[in-house]
Amino acid sequence: KVLAENDQLRKEADDLGPRAELDYWKKKLSKFSYLTDQLKSPDVKAVLGVLTAAKSKLLKNWRVLDMRITDAANEAKDNVKYLYSLEKCYEPLYNSDPVSMVDAIPGLINAIKMIQSISQYYNTSEKISSLFVKV
Repeated sequence: KVLAENDQLRKEADDLGPRAELDYWKKKLSKFSYLTDQLKSPDVKAVLGVLTAAKSKLLKNWRVLDMRITDAANEAKDNVKYLYSLEKCYEPLYNSDPVSMVDAIPGLINAIKMIQSISQYYNTSEKISSLFVKV
């Protein structure tokens, strides 16, 4: 269910702001971290041991799901890390008057440019465009 929700398109208001992007990825990170912790539990390992011993055909599907969950958790972790780095750049957008905000824009643009060039997951045009709309 969580993976199905993860694959769905996000529908958001255009006026949310960049803080909402960080909040979104923090929630995803929390969900997927919980799932990965559960996957590492002794109960799950015991079930996997039984399935392996029985040479179950379910293991193939399990491995696919496990990889998808791990990838989604890594994506959320990576995105949270980079979006946190933007926090000091976008704070003036929330706390300043419009004239003072102008001084923060070049730093924010450069930080987003850095994320786009370095991030393994956040470097798609869809994600960067969505962030710019929020800014």
